[in-house]
Amino acid sequence: MASSFSVAFAALAISCLLLLHPLSVSGWTNGGVTWYGPRNGAGTDGGACGYQGDVENPPFSAMITAGGPSIYKNGKGCGACYQVRCVGNAACSGRPVTVVVTDQCPGGPCLAEAAHFDLSGRAFGALAKPGQADNLRNIGVLKVLYNRVPCNWRGTDIAFRVDAGSSPNYLAFLVEDEAGDGDLSAVELQQRGGGWAQMQQSWGAVWKYNSGSTLQAPISVRLTSSSGRKLVASNVIPAGWQPGHTYRSIVNF
Repeated sequence: MASSFSVAFAALAISCLLLLHPLSVSGWTNGGVTWYGPRNGAGTDGGACGYQGDVENPPFSAMITAGGPSIYKNGKGCGACYQVRCVGNAACSGRPVTVVVTDQCPGGPCLAEAAHFDLSGRAFGALAKPGQADNLRNIGVLKVLYNRVPCNWRGTDIAFRVDAGSSPNYLAFLVEDEAGDGDLSAVELQQRGGGWAQMQQSWGAVWKYNSGSTLQAPISVRLTSSSGRKLVASNVIPAGWQPGHTYRSIVNF
């Protein structure tokens, strides 16, 4: 039977380990953040994922981030959600803030550490205590803890914005507002009366398919999320579809 001294020593050792290695318990990981764009804005207009002005509107609501290479993942990280919180400055609230990946941060501090988030001005300010947002923005570069979380786009279904360069034989579209994982590993389409065909990632959150002949609509789309979940948006691209138009499904993960 352990002595009281041994039990007390073990408890102290465990406490020290928790203080030294909180990430092994909480699941949070060390990273860094900067911010860009207007002080209370949505970064740039859309960024390298292709969401354009939608970054300012629900469900994103300007709470967005550009990601360094390990977060952006050559566009495959577009749409993923993360919580970030800063604890190393007196102006930090310590409360987690949820952001969605909408852009790429290709250089500078984004390459200096394993995981870096270049937040919108609004998201960066949200890390601060009340009344301290500008003080925190003036610091500019922070160490944070981050954690991957599901995207909760309750009440919003997945949308497909047909690229302006699409034609009767070629279809490209942006996929946005995916809940759950938020990001995609594969996209397939099914023409009227046909089987499933693999699409290719064009750039960011835009996927493309070159049929070599006139596409037969309506067209269904099957999405595979980064964790392997599959979802079908049946006949979401209608007959008579037009480049530049957005077609919203009635499904989400």
